[in-house]
Amino acid sequence: MTIATILGGKGHDVISVSTGTRVAEVVSLIASKRIGAVPVMDGASVAGILSERDIIYKLQSDGAAILDWPVERVMTAPAITVTGDVPVLHALSLMTKRRIRHLPVVEDGRLAGLVSIGDLVKARIDRIEAEATAMRDYIQGV
Repeated sequence: MTIATILGGKGHDVISVSTGTRVAEVVSLIASKRIGAVPVMDGASVAGILSERDIIYKLQSDGAAILDWPVERVMTAPAITVTGDVPVLHALSLMTKRRIRHLPVVEDGRLAGLVSIGDLVKARIDRIEAEATAMRDYIQGV
């Protein structure tokens, strides 16, 4: 199973922001949409990613003044990205090693989607459950 398969099921729509967006606007956006991160775009390319963790760490180190900063001062850059042909297990391994929870999916230099660790774990569990059901059905002769 690949990242493209995951995006096929969840869709390619992604909420993103531009590099000049104020951090306070992103805080409001991620709270209202109940999401954990947004890709930060510089034109059509992914410049970075801004996560809840990025905001919390900067708040702790620099205080509330960061809320007026542009996201490019707080985001993680460059963003770690994948392409649609990457296997889910590889993406999970990458996320675990890098301690990240979101991966922008880039195709031909353009943002094609975003997957979270939750999306990938759910896909793995669904696949394992389907395989177990098929095995039970086969053993029972159904």
